[in-house]
Amino acid sequence: MSDPNLERHSHYDTVSNAIEALRKEGFTIDFNLEGDYLLSHSDKIHVNDFNIVDVYRYEGNSDPSDEAAVYAIESASGLKGILITSYGAYSDSLSTAMLHKLKMK
Repeated sequence: MSDPNLERHSHYDTVSNAIEALRKEGFTIDFNLEGDYLLSHSDKIHVNDFNIVDVYRYEGNSDPSDEAAVYAIESASGLKGILITSYGAYSDSLSTAMLHKLKMK
């Protein structure tokens, strides 16, 4: 799937900088979450069929609603995209498997 020799950045200063850099690295699909799946316009990828290549977490200075995570994701079929979540925002609608996978990194 992903190239183990690819140098990863340890962190970007903002969510938008992380997204911009990841897009330049080929992570061009925008993913959404639904149960055990990542969704894009034309694809539905099961939790067992993708890997999290990298994750960047951001915490708001004073407002918990500013907390977010940016995931660089690659599917088993080679699709590369980005998932952006707010901490806790999706936890009620996700499966245990998806919650576990997103917390692994």
